Parts: sequence; structure tokens; C-alpha cells
Amino acid sequence: SGRVLVRNNNANDGACAVQQRFIKINKPVARVSTLCIHLQSAEERSAFKVNKEEHLSPIIATLEDGVAQQLVGGDNEVNAEDPWASSQEPRLMHLIATELGIDVKDIADFDLNLFDTQPATLGGMNDEFLYSARLDNLATCFVSIEALIEHSTSKLDGDTDVNVVVLFDHEEVGSQSAQGAGSPVIGEALRRIATALNGGAVDPDMYATTLRKSFVFSVDQAHAIHPNYASKHEKNHSPKMNGGVVMKINSNQRYTTNGVTGFIVREIARKAKITPLQEFVVRNDCPCGSTIGPIIASRTGVRTVDAGMPQLSMHSCREVMGIVDLTNGFDLFTAFFEHFRSIDDDLEG
Repeated sequence: SGRVLVRNNNANDGACAVQQRFIKINKPVARVSTLCIHLQSAEERSAFKVNKEEHLSPIIATLEDGVAQQLVGGDNEVNAEDPWASSQEPRLMHLIATELGIDVKDIADFDLNLFDTQPATLGGMNDEFLYSARLDNLATCFVSIEALIEHSTSKLDGDTDVNVVVLFDHEEVGSQSAQGAGSPVIGEALRRIATALNGGAVDPDMYATTLRKSFVFSVDQAHAIHPNYASKHEKNHSPKMNGGVVMKINSNQRYTTNGVTGFIVREIARKAKITPLQEFVVRNDCPCGSTIGPIIASRTGVRTVDAGMPQLSMHSCREVMGIVDLTNGFDLFTAFFEHFRSIDDDLEG
């Protein structure tokens, strides 16, 4: 799935000659297969090790080009005048063209990624778990957008704040991109909002006040306690699936939650009478991951809290979380949009 750049050879003068089209091929086009245990050495069987260069190439076909062309039909020829197209796998190019209903020669470039084609499903004795790819962090993306829609349709009257949901790319690889959290996009967006609400006039003092009164809810999936690896969690901070949203705390600033920001979110939950929050603090002898929270806080100076819905198997092709926590997240985010301003105004200093 991803994005394909398509040449529009019928474009009129002044029209865009290249279109960006989204694509999702809902079948297992490629597979990365592991080596069977019978061909592994004793050392390889004792510890799973992967050479990222040699062992992770996906298998897409075994047939020779001539036989493959008879199976797929049509013309597999790429644009001979395009060096990029000539270096691509012809059968993959044909598959993309067929999916989009275009000629192979019209493909100018693409950004494609592999994904698990198995659909999400409920599981467990009580159907209380959601098994799915990419719960980290699409579960949060879905719930936060739903919460913003709910707030905008039922609670917007009298709202004195501008509520925003921002979905960044590339968090898992460092956020250092034009559309990542490390870019200027969030600061520029806030600046433009403040200017628009000031009649188009740029006022540095007003922008500074806007930042001072703002609050960032950095939400990324959290680590639930694993019953088979319970010792990996600090015993007093072991969040459970279906137990509520998790507040993340780290004194080394891997997470941004502090006494003030944590209190505000807990008070929102208390005022809305929703499921109490859980807390996660990593063990002292264990490394700690991070989120975009510290990046945004350090670039904007806006107060920030880190939280997330608990799950297991984070970064696996197949992750798992409790379905009740989707509701817990939705309830907390809608309560945040509704109650933040009144609670923050009551906070002295």
C-alpha cells in the first residue's frame, strides 16, 4: 500500500501532468519467510538472529518473465526512456498498473510499504481483545479523531479553545522529516491559528500567550503487563489491558508527564467520572522508549503529558489490546476537549 505518481499524458495545457494516487493491494503480494528449524545450527536455534541485508528480502515470484507474462496478460513493458522505471521489477509494475487501471509506462514513481493483509479480529474467551496490525499507533489516531468529531457536533457551543488533533508521520524512525514531529509544522500551525484569530495581524505577544495557555496530549500506545513476563514491569506500575488509559512517567524526560500536567489529566478524568487512569514507570534496570511528546515540548515550550492505551506485542506484525480501552480512550479524549479549560483556569500559577 502507499502512493503512486502517475503521468497524465492527456493533460491539457496548464493542468497537472502528474497525479498522486493512493493504492492498497488487498492480497499477499510478498512474504518474508524464515529459515526452517531443520536447516539452522544449534547456535541459530538458541537465539533468533536476523541479518537485515540478507534475510529480509520479500519473495514475490519464482516464474520466469515469459511464463509470468502469460499468466498476468497484457504488456509488461515499462517506459524505456525512464531509467527509474527500467530498474523496477516488471511484474510489480504491472500489478500496480492493473490495480490503478493505468498503463505501466504511466507509472512515474511510488512510495510503497508491505503490510499484514490479515484483517483485524476480536478474540479471547469473551471477545474482549482486538488482534490487529498497527494498533501502535493507529488505534489512537482513530479514537482521537472520533473524539474530536463528537466534541465538534455536541459540545462546541461556548467552547473558548481551538481543539486540534495532529497525526504525525515517522515517529518510529525519529520524527526527523517534513511531516514528522521534529519539523516546524506544529509551531507554524499554532502561529497561523493565532494570527487568523487576531484578524490576520501578527502579534508576537499574542502568540506567546497562546503557547502559554495551550496543552499537548501526547498519546501513543502503552505497554500493558504481560502475564508471561510480569517481571519486566515495575511491580507498583503494571497497567492492565481493559484497565484504562495509562499515564507515562519518566524522570529522564523520555516522557513529558510532570506533577502539573499529570494532575490536569487526572482531574479531567475525575470530573468526567470515567475509568481511573493507570500509571507506567519503567523499571530502573530497564531501558525506556520515548514518544513525540518531548520533541514537541522542547520545540514549542507547551505543557505536555504522555499517555496511551495499553497493549501487548508492540511493534509485532500482530498486536493486541483490550476493546474496552478503545472506549476508555474515547471517553478521556472527549472529556479533555470539554473540561480542560475550566480545570486549567482554576490552576494557580
